[in-house]
Amino acid sequence: MKAGGGPVVEATKASKPIPKIKLRKLLSVLDFTLRVVGTLASAIAMGTSGETLPFAARSVRFGARYKDLPRLTFFVITNSIVCVYLVLSLPVSIVHIIWTAAVNSRIILIISDTERNGMLKSLFSCCTAIVYLAHYGNPSTNWFAFCRQFNSFCGRISGSLIGSFVAITVLVLLIIMSSAAISRR
Repeated sequence: MKAGGGPVVEATKASKPIPKIKLRKLLSVLDFTLRVVGTLASAIAMGTSGETLPFAARSVRFGARYKDLPRLTFFVITNSIVCVYLVLSLPVSIVHIIWTAAVNSRIILIISDTERNGMLKSLFSCCTAIVYLAHYGNPSTNWFAFCRQFNSFCGRISGSLIGSFVAITVLVLLIIMSSAAISRR
């Protein structure tokens, strides 16, 4: 008992706040890890998608490739650009792990991440419309749902869109983490 009459309460490790330096380092390591998880898989899945079906005669074949739809070509190009950007931003993330007080480079990363996020969102929205039409068609414009015939192709492009959505989410997390690291200063 203390002289004032109250019990002495010792601080345990669980009740101590996390020091700012450790939190910044944790955010920097998480930033680096998320940048490694890029959009490469999404671009590869779309770039290698293709399927060929035979017609009634064996000599006539119908095919579906991502190059047949210009929006899907845009999808592969934009995902590749964002993937290269994420790989090129890795050294800056390493600098943030070593030197947690870097602010100017974090601001540049926030601006660049926001630009790439806008690119991916515009890409995702236009490709989602194309994939929706491929799956369900549009009878008023005579666009038939060709995914009933090209199941493998449509499965790959749908999976690639899911990967792109994950990349958008990762970029949003990177922007939030970089902003949090700056605001903790």
